[in-house]
Amino acid sequence: ITEVIDNTLNPDFVRKFIMDYFFEERENLRFDFYDVDSKSPNLSKHDFLGQMFCTLGEIVGSQGSRLEKPIVDVVVFSCRGIPGKKCGTVIVTAEELGCCRDSVLMQFCANKLDKKDFFGKSDPFLVFHRSNEDGSFTICHKTEVVKNTLNPVWQAFKISVRALCNGDYDRTIKVEVYDWDRDGSHDFIGEFTTSYRELSRGQSQFNVYEVINPKKKGKKKKYVNSGTVSKYILCYWIFKVNLILALTGNPSQPTSLHYMNPYQLNAYGMALKAVGEIIQDYDSDKMFPALGFGARLPPDGRVSHEFALNGNPQNPYCHGIDGVMEAYYRSLKSVQLYGPTNFAPVINHVARYAASVKDGSQYFVLLIITDGVISDMAQTKESIVNASKLPMSIIIVGVGPAEFDAMEELDGDVVRISSRGKFAERDIVQFVPFRDYIDRSGNHVLSMARLAKDVLAEIPEQFLSYMRVRGIKPSPAPPPYTPPIHVLQTQI
Repeated sequence: ITEVIDNTLNPDFVRKFIMDYFFEERENLRFDFYDVDSKSPNLSKHDFLGQMFCTLGEIVGSQGSRLEKPIVDVVVFSCRGIPGKKCGTVIVTAEELGCCRDSVLMQFCANKLDKKDFFGKSDPFLVFHRSNEDGSFTICHKTEVVKNTLNPVWQAFKISVRALCNGDYDRTIKVEVYDWDRDGSHDFIGEFTTSYRELSRGQSQFNVYEVINPKKKGKKKKYVNSGTVSKYILCYWIFKVNLILALTGNPSQPTSLHYMNPYQLNAYGMALKAVGEIIQDYDSDKMFPALGFGARLPPDGRVSHEFALNGNPQNPYCHGIDGVMEAYYRSLKSVQLYGPTNFAPVINHVARYAASVKDGSQYFVLLIITDGVISDMAQTKESIVNASKLPMSIIIVGVGPAEFDAMEELDGDVVRISSRGKFAERDIVQFVPFRDYIDRSGNHVLSMARLAKDVLAEIPEQFLSYMRVRGIKPSPAPPPYTPPIHVLQTQI
């Protein structure tokens, strides 16, 4: 459902909808239009205006991916059959989304805007448009209205770079300035254009924009501008993830959860790959410290609850999830997995790193893949309570047929986890049983996608809750990447 736009017959909706497009499938769409009369969520309480039917392929296949169709009155199924009645038209545009996942926090202010109100000053607001491939513009954000001022300061807002420019730093962004009127006939003050590359330069002379009204400029020889708009703040949410893997179990027999089947991944490998391939996109350098616990290590057979899967305790980092997978399978050949299974040492291991960077520059994610057996429940609960104050989250994936009552308790969704009379400051643990995602038809791709989605669903809110509680704001944005210019020198 879109937002409601008051008092207008020509609405330009800001809210966008993301859909999966399949060329080989017919994807039917229906648009219903209503005139909102109250705050009731019941659509029957509002005036129905009409419908438009189309397919997603019809939109994508239109020139410039821009489809314009009449709104049909469902009573007589034709607007044209009603003399004098105008049902209107709807314009729908589509664009393939880029893969950019960045978000940006911006704030703007203006100075000496034109006075538009007879009994007051102006009630200004900004409207942001991103340019389309055919040269047209699509609205992507509206600020709030600041009443009765020519020098407004608008609230900071967060927007994805994908929504702002689809990840293209040089794409034109048009910003319009309006004076708000109660009847919806907002007065145009002026406009300016910029790009994300310009905006990302930071607060400087590059980000003071003259607001130009083309009609005024054409009529008045001495016209200079209708005011200026300045970018106040530009910040990034920089989300660095350090991923730790912890593995338990016994691989000695074909029935083992660690059994190395030459034709398919074992349960540990499937869970690791499904979750890791998604979360690795958010890690800054794709180097993951990968640990195992509960094993006898060569050459003396000592039991360790915190050993490097790659065999190098001084540098346990693996490159990418593929590197972690390789280290995992190699470790199965060199160590003897052995109980008891203690979670606390590996949680404390990550907590030590997290405790050293509380400024918000890094956030740690610990992924534990386990068969559900835990030998140090009391110590683990204490470690989680202590870790809840740190920039970290814990994901637990349970594999195998065991009962996972202990893991459910650690999850803390029903009862917040506590230790020694202290409750966890935040919910930082997410547990899912792997067996709930095994597709009996053998479609592992879909089942692993569902697993990854449910496992990672709580991470963004856990991350943001830590930052909000501590009042940590996003770090200043780095300048966009500019390819180096290679100067060709010739010696004579």
